[in-house]
Amino acid sequence: MKDKPNIVVIGTGGTIAGRGASAVDTSSYACSVLAIEEILSAIPGVSSLANLSAEQLLQAGSENFNEQHLLMIGKRVSEVLKNDTVDGVILTHGTDTIEETAYFLHLTLKSVKPVVVVGSMRPPSAMSSDASLNLYDAIAVAIHPSSHGKGTLVVANEEIHTARDVTKTNSFKLEAFRSPYGALGYVTQGKPRYYRMPSRDHTVSTPWSIDDIEVLPKVDVVYAYGALESNLVRAIASDASGLVFAGTGNGNIAEHMVDPLREATRQGLHVVRASRTGSGVVIRNGAQPDDDYDWIVVDDQPPQKARILLMLAMLSNPDDRRALQAAFYRF
Repeated sequence: MKDKPNIVVIGTGGTIAGRGASAVDTSSYACSVLAIEEILSAIPGVSSLANLSAEQLLQAGSENFNEQHLLMIGKRVSEVLKNDTVDGVILTHGTDTIEETAYFLHLTLKSVKPVVVVGSMRPPSAMSSDASLNLYDAIAVAIHPSSHGKGTLVVANEEIHTARDVTKTNSFKLEAFRSPYGALGYVTQGKPRYYRMPSRDHTVSTPWSIDDIEVLPKVDVVYAYGALESNLVRAIASDASGLVFAGTGNGNIAEHMVDPLREATRQGLHVVRASRTGSGVVIRNGAQPDDDYDWIVVDDQPPQKARILLMLAMLSNPDDRRALQAAFYRF
């Protein structure tokens, strides 16, 4: 009989490591107080799935994570994956920025072994908490042969999502995580069922390896609204290398913002048009003459993920805007 798979579970905090004062505290609670070993020990039957090794890398809400945290997480996951005795990695993570960390791993890890990022919308202390089931399902996904080669996955609410597509769409509901084209599959009765594959390049098919990255370029996001002033763009242009502009509708940009953005582009800032709507495609040369202005469009990526991709793309092509645009159509 084959030995059980060896899975490393890396804890970073978040709601999945939280505790409320009472069982009805589903939205107000102390975040990141439970150690990963304590979380695992509360899941019935988990030891029958795999040989689990747990380590606490961080203990913080993911709203606090910056580029240094991304690099720390990525490098540690990469190091663990290189161990020939390890069959997969699970990363427990706060849900606030889980989609950004997962996408970063999706683009920079060089392994076909399953990597599953998981969190919860309710702490383990709450009634109807999703913490234990989400983590159980993540383990079930990580040990299954069909999870190999699919890049980084996010498991939540009995669904399996590709890190490229998934976003958090609700502040407190259990069904907070959605992908615009649907989940890759489901976890039913403790077993994953896949129905589609990620279509864009990832992991071993990208030019970026987390092992080689020490610093990420500075990229900011500006959210469009009626009273947005151009001075903000000028301030960002003086300090950043890239700007994702979350415009209205199809990445629309107000008339009074066009000249400041064009000026920033001439000064070397990479301007990427995105949409604040949360879904859909931003069409090149649609709402704006991007070819004339030398701007980039996100294709279908939300602003927070476009920021991750732009940071990485600039490592390969810091000045080539055609290559940067091509990255948004490839990854």
